[in-house]
Amino acid sequence: MKELKKKAVELLAALIETPSFSKHEEKTAELIETFIRSFGHFPSREGNNIWVVNKGFNPNKKTLLLNSHHDTVKPNLGYTRDPFKCSIEGDKIFGLGSNDAGASLVSLLCTFHHLSEKEMPFNLVFLASAEEEISGKNGVEMVLKRLPEIHLGIIGEPTEMNLAIAEKGLLVIDAVAIGKAGHAAHPNLENSIYMAMRDIHWISKYEFPIASPFLGKVHMTVSQISAGEKHNQVPAETLFTIDVRIPESYTLEQVFQTIDEHTESNLQARSFRLKPSSLNPEHELVKAGQALGMEVFGSPTLSDQALMPFPTVKLGPGNSERSHAADEYVHLSEIEEGIEKYIRLIEKYATDEIVG
Repeated sequence: MKELKKKAVELLAALIETPSFSKHEEKTAELIETFIRSFGHFPSREGNNIWVVNKGFNPNKKTLLLNSHHDTVKPNLGYTRDPFKCSIEGDKIFGLGSNDAGASLVSLLCTFHHLSEKEMPFNLVFLASAEEEISGKNGVEMVLKRLPEIHLGIIGEPTEMNLAIAEKGLLVIDAVAIGKAGHAAHPNLENSIYMAMRDIHWISKYEFPIASPFLGKVHMTVSQISAGEKHNQVPAETLFTIDVRIPESYTLEQVFQTIDEHTESNLQARSFRLKPSSLNPEHELVKAGQALGMEVFGSPTLSDQALMPFPTVKLGPGNSERSHAADEYVHLSEIEEGIEKYIRLIEKYATDEIVG
């Protein structure tokens, strides 16, 4: 186990020092593929997605997916360190992608290796996916059809090794309020800005009645607005964008319909892909985690869970508040804890499955 943890840190250091912005993860994909082969496994690859199945894979068994992503956002301007230089100071390992989600990825990969040759009541598949940070179509969404049928997934993201059993979906709506152009000196009852303001006021005040026990209510935010070219000309159109975070108590389509019915503007959803997700609190995996002292909560942040049509839980080492932050870091002890708790959780879940 000690050697396994050492290898996890070595891989994380190499990933930090290899830029892997979304859509440009070729080199980190190569690193991960080489690392998997060094353990004696035979990974597959499509695009920049790398996956591997356990030895002795049995198609008659259910399959548990272990997934995290290896793409990163671009470093923000607040960095005081080289984001692509791995540095270890005490218990901290610094570098872009260390917390989100490198620590989860290397911990899950080492967990997969440790358990892959053990006799278990289900198969294991490890997937290092691309384009998670932009919810891109060449990541999980592209590769799922190539994997064995998945029955349950553990998605590696920084949760301090607590179980995020619900996650909000995302609906981005582009709205256009259409009025009538005219001179600002004359009366204009069809000012598109005022029309947009009425809709924005409704959005700011309306509350969807059904709340999620873990994620609360639907949250709507107008995050962009654009109108007009000259001070003396009333614009014919006002454009604004609505960011909507949706718990599992509603579908994206239900929320869109409600907004559309209560507003004058023309609305266009960018997609209905990024769906809310949840795992029953009574699920055996949740119970296994709670028995190990893991807390249960709902996550407001988005992950590849939104693209997965099977039950998932979000779980990983690190703290979400460090994600995308300047001078990103993760604790070495968190990686060690991650590997140990992933293994204990899966082994207990396997035992409970056998007993059940």
